[in-house]
Amino acid sequence: MPIYEYHCTKCGRDFEFMQRFSDAPKTHCPECGGELKKLISQCTFQLKGTGWYATDYAHKSTPSQSAKKNHHKEPEAKPEKKEKTKTKSDTP
Repeated sequence: MPIYEYHCTKCGRDFEFMQRFSDAPKTHCPECGGELKKLISQCTFQLKGTGWYATDYAHKSTPSQSAKKNHHKEPEAKPEKKEKTKTKSDTP
């Protein structure tokens, strides 16, 4: 259930109320009976469980990404063949 913040225009106090989405907004201060104004506050939430980007996909590469990496990969250098130099012992 969401928590909503309100500010009383008469006494200046701030309040938090847990309300359903379908509940009507609060209009009167519980302390002085003044008018309440709904505040817009920054909310944070965390997606937990499997199936979310941060837990399942953040550090894995997709097949299309690995294909792109392999497609642009430079060809591996082949080891150079060393020519055998003839020595006196190799001659018949």
